[in-house]
Amino acid sequence: MALFQASPISLSLAPSVGRPMRWGQIATGAIAISALAFFSLVVGQSQSIQWSEIPRYLVDPSILRGVLLTLELTAGAMMFGIVLGCLLALMATSQNPVLKVIAAGFVWWFRGVPLIVQIFFWFNIALFIPQVGMGSFTISINDLVTPALAGFLALGLHEAANMSEIIRGGLIAVDRGQREAATALGLKKTQTFFTVIMPQATRIIVPPTGNQAIGMLKASAIVSVIGMQDLLTQAQAIYARNFLVIELLFVASIWYLAITSVASIGQHYLEKSLVPKGRTAEKPRAPGRA
Repeated sequence: MALFQASPISLSLAPSVGRPMRWGQIATGAIAISALAFFSLVVGQSQSIQWSEIPRYLVDPSILRGVLLTLELTAGAMMFGIVLGCLLALMATSQNPVLKVIAAGFVWWFRGVPLIVQIFFWFNIALFIPQVGMGSFTISINDLVTPALAGFLALGLHEAANMSEIIRGGLIAVDRGQREAATALGLKKTQTFFTVIMPQATRIIVPPTGNQAIGMLKASAIVSVIGMQDLLTQAQAIYARNFLVIELLFVASIWYLAITSVASIGQHYLEKSLVPKGRTAEKPRAPGRA
């Protein structure tokens, strides 16, 4: 008879309570904070920047007019781009080969040519089309295509090409079985498109569209090269008189950051509202369970 019985020894494989120190993360974080503090110190101690002028010019009437024009240009070009992009996407996904080729050619041209080239093209279009009209009724292109219209056309057509690809990608991402099921239920093509395809495609289209709108806001600054009175052009006009170059560039940057921040918040809540109600993340099953 055994005098004693060995008891099984249980080995705990659970990780230790305390999280191990990650010296690599601490070191890189400290370097980043030090670099940021050094940069802030250098900028803050600069004697050539008149910081007190920045708040005053933030609400300068000419700057506010530039902000308003920038918002109008961005909104107008985006709406034009979305509408034309929808039309081009429908042409690209149609069964008509002629419409497909036209849509592909439009996207190829307006996506491939740099935006600044397109702006100069529309601004100087009168060089090879001096006037339009029929008979005695003619209109000078210089009177018709103003700097504002040239900037709008360049931004709007460029955006239409980008939106066309975004919308086309959203449409073809919807499973073909959805169309077949709608057809089996007796829905017409138009009904299928607006009640089945578009609600599902919208969830795919909205996030990149929001990014495009924010990108359009920043890209609108490029119209300053043709003298359009946007935010950047107004800032340039002011510092050309008082030589406060860095101060006015800070003013423009603050306004751009403020507008893009508000737009980003709006995009977040818009995307959140498109999530189907009642949908929750599915919890992963434990391994080995049915």
